[in-house]
Amino acid sequence: MSSVVHVGIHASQSPEAVRQDFLRSLRTRQVNHKFHYDSVKQTQKWLALHQAYSPSRTDEDCAATYNASFAGAAERINSSSVHLVGLGCGGGQKDARLLRELQQKGVRVAYTPSDVSVAMVLVAREAALSTIDPQRCHPLVCDLASADDLPAVLAEYNDPAEARLITFFGMIPNFEPQLILPRLAGLLRPNDYLLFSANLAPGRDYAAGVQRILPLYDNALTRDWLMTFLLDLGVEQGDGELRFTVEEDPAGSGLRRVAAYFHFVRPQRVQVDGERFEFKVGEAIRLFFSYRHTPERVRALLGMQGVEVLEEWITKSEEEGVFLCRLRAAR
Repeated sequence: MSSVVHVGIHASQSPEAVRQDFLRSLRTRQVNHKFHYDSVKQTQKWLALHQAYSPSRTDEDCAATYNASFAGAAERINSSSVHLVGLGCGGGQKDARLLRELQQKGVRVAYTPSDVSVAMVLVAREAALSTIDPQRCHPLVCDLASADDLPAVLAEYNDPAEARLITFFGMIPNFEPQLILPRLAGLLRPNDYLLFSANLAPGRDYAAGVQRILPLYDNALTRDWLMTFLLDLGVEQGDGELRFTVEEDPAGSGLRRVAAYFHFVRPQRVQVDGERFEFKVGEAIRLFFSYRHTPERVRALLGMQGVEVLEEWITKSEEEGVFLCRLRAAR
């Protein structure tokens, strides 16, 4: 096995594109989530957070729910060869389990782990190598939010004779619905399947359910991970306070989200590439948000994009769901 790993870098993650996105984050006081995974240090902090708090790691029922979704997806796909595209692959643990499920059915598998972070796609690749031939693993660094030609790019990785299954685990909550849902629908070809997870608000009262899960975000590991972005810029812990809150979707989708803002209690100045950013007392910068859905809202929002939910698996806690989807016209 070669010691060289070939990783595709999409233009959306070119140095200039990343620089412009970074500056835009500071100008708008709204940090692009990809900058929380930008360095190896941040990646390691996120992996530690994921290990400690992700229900798929800490809740046996959640892990079983994912396993049931993997078996359901494998049963649906009637093909001897499947290309799995892991969008926002993270550490790739769920994709690796899904690859094993497919392989146990005798399916020949290929894998494209894709994320904005080089470190993440390499971690996901390593997770998959116990199952997949390295020659059939094609890591891709890409920003889904700005890669307008991604359908054509992914087509280059895919043998037309292979069925395609796109995964999107844990990512939908961190995108504005009006941006991500059309993009996902635009990636789907008539015979493709989409398997994704969404964080849910438990109980019958949606607003109360979102409020109920707020403490899950306000913990030391999450704070340490999110604050790395500001600390690396020279902002100090004592310059302000990180606060978590629940807010409505500004675009009016009816969804609610948990958001994290750093509120400055003393003035701070940051300089990046010759541009100076002044943060005044009382000003805030949004570091993070995470939407909470319900199964009914998921089905309705996808239906507006011509995508239907074929099957869904909901945890007993009602805090997480996995959905298998396809373009409506393909049924």
